[in-house]
Amino acid sequence: MSKSFKLTPKFYMRLSMVLAILLWLIVSLIDVLQLLALKSGVDLGITREVPILLMDFFFVFVVIYYRIRIREEDGSNFVDLLWRVFATGLVTTIISLFFKLFYSSIGDSALGQNEFLRIFTLGVNQAIISIFLISTFTIWKKLILYQKSRRLIVYWNTFEWLVIASIFFNLTGYTLQGSLVFEIVFAVMTLMAITLSGNLKWVAYLNFKQKWKSILLIILITIYVFYFFAELYVTPEEAATFFSPIDSLFTIILFTFLLFYSVFSLLVILFNLPTSSVFERKMEEAINFQRLSQSIQTGESEEQIFDILLTSSMNAVYADAGWIEVNKDENSTQFINKNISRESINKIKEQIFSSKSRTVMKNPLSSSNSETDRVLVTLKRSNFKSVFVVPLTVQNKVSGFMYLLNEVSDGFNKEMINIINTFASQASVSIENFKLMGEAISNERYKEELDIAKRVQRALLPDALDHDDRFSIHAFTIAAAEVGGDYYDTFKLSDHRFAIVIGDVSGKGTSAAFHMSQMKGIFQSLAQMDLSSDEFLFRANKALSQCLERTSFITLTYFILDTKSKKLEFARAGHCPTLYYDNSNKTAEYFQNKGLGLGILRNDSFKKFIHVNELEFDKDDILVLYTDGISEASNAEGEEFGFDRMKSLLEKNAHYDPVMIQKIFISKLYEFCGTKDLNDDYTMVVIKFK
Repeated sequence: MSKSFKLTPKFYMRLSMVLAILLWLIVSLIDVLQLLALKSGVDLGITREVPILLMDFFFVFVVIYYRIRIREEDGSNFVDLLWRVFATGLVTTIISLFFKLFYSSIGDSALGQNEFLRIFTLGVNQAIISIFLISTFTIWKKLILYQKSRRLIVYWNTFEWLVIASIFFNLTGYTLQGSLVFEIVFAVMTLMAITLSGNLKWVAYLNFKQKWKSILLIILITIYVFYFFAELYVTPEEAATFFSPIDSLFTIILFTFLLFYSVFSLLVILFNLPTSSVFERKMEEAINFQRLSQSIQTGESEEQIFDILLTSSMNAVYADAGWIEVNKDENSTQFINKNISRESINKIKEQIFSSKSRTVMKNPLSSSNSETDRVLVTLKRSNFKSVFVVPLTVQNKVSGFMYLLNEVSDGFNKEMINIINTFASQASVSIENFKLMGEAISNERYKEELDIAKRVQRALLPDALDHDDRFSIHAFTIAAAEVGGDYYDTFKLSDHRFAIVIGDVSGKGTSAAFHMSQMKGIFQSLAQMDLSSDEFLFRANKALSQCLERTSFITLTYFILDTKSKKLEFARAGHCPTLYYDNSNKTAEYFQNKGLGLGILRNDSFKKFIHVNELEFDKDDILVLYTDGISEASNAEGEEFGFDRMKSLLEKNAHYDPVMIQKIFISKLYEFCGTKDLNDDYTMVVIKFK
């Protein structure tokens, strides 16, 4: 049996473009025929409204083409969207300038006076400029509706349909010159355009570098708009009467809206530039602190912890070099250095001890003469001009020092010093806890308590997962230690809607298991309220901020599955990217949506980092949820199991049911690692739609 023909969005895109080209060719042919008829004194019987109406439908089909096309674009990559507008404008400008140079070169020759050629080139010029205006209009729509509300959607839809309706305004016979109706309609739509131009929330998500790129692109786009306006409507002899040639409401509204939004975007980005670097720095500090805390709590060795501490500290304060020296025992010292040699270290240490340009910052928790005081030293005979020395204490004893170097004098301000103090204190406390935990685990009584905790934790995970007859679900989990911090659960919201969650608590052991139980309580409480995915994450973060340790956080992905509409809504809080198999094209991919772990930012600004995603699923599509214990599992050579291997496994075994898919994954994982001794918890949830 032959496959049934499917009307896809790509089909409608191609159809609308073909029809637009066909209509433009017909209008061009009519213009040529009318010119021939005029020269021959023949009446073709074609009224004035026919070519106007055909050109109006040309605009309609171009609008349809770009409306469909923009839906397929990633609305979060703002610089790429601006680059697309710039590229379209560049091509359009080159074509327009080519015709202008061409006419300049032929001058007053017979070819230059040829009316048929002039009609053709004017038609091409009008068509390509219209394409630029319409394509830019749809990109501006994507930016305006990046963070949409119901009110904004209604307002935009009203404006957009008025713009589309204005295409046919030229059939009414009203023109801008001396027409009160035209002026009133134009004024109303201009006010709506100005109001919509104030929706610039996407600017807040640009980093410093992206803002500079955006400024350059928007300036060039604004130049395009002015150039095309002059090219279409302002002839040299009519330059004094700027609006006199305008008689198309649709085109002038597009010009007005594009210009306002370009100027507003440019101004807002410029005003945001001074705060961009500060915001990015704060974010980098939070990420470095998260990385430091996560690595410590996953059981890294002391050497690895100190290496992460040095790297994170250098990144946080833009240090040019640094090193950590740790006293292993009375006769040996361990060095961890970055961007500096051991020979240079010895020379700098000599200057530090002999320098008189030093500032001592007392540790408020120690005595006045304590060796735990921080020291800021100015150097003179070195490429580095300033050094910050931070003692590292473990169990109330100085076990080493961290040295951070900068190539400029006074390279460390008060804020930087506070950041480093926080990092060093966190590392010291965590290493101390790490050692104490190691000693405690060796105790038999503690092992018995862990066995009890293991049974309690298993009771926290669901025995059966909620589902209906439109999908099957299977879960698997095993802890690396006696207890773990991985969590998954489901909740039936209605007959056809289900909440599904998977999470991973930073660290392992009883602390992680305890926080996992807190997460289960929060999930069961909030799920009953039937919240949207972004509201769930916001409230969960707020609840955890009241009870979670400052050094802990939880990564999590929250799904709302609607089997009736076959839609999946989800938001990610720093968890592993979800693996999704699309049965229609037999390929798997990862959802790379952004998000920050719960408990990292403990205020309302966390809401800015929540991104909601939606997709439609079909029969035999597969959703694989997992924790990083699986993707980051490594073999004896240090090679990770990795995302590519997981993706390939799913594509090869997508015809199996969830139980078999999970067994194949875990079997291949153990085979790859060569052992069943886990470095981290393994958890996987497989969903297959029917």
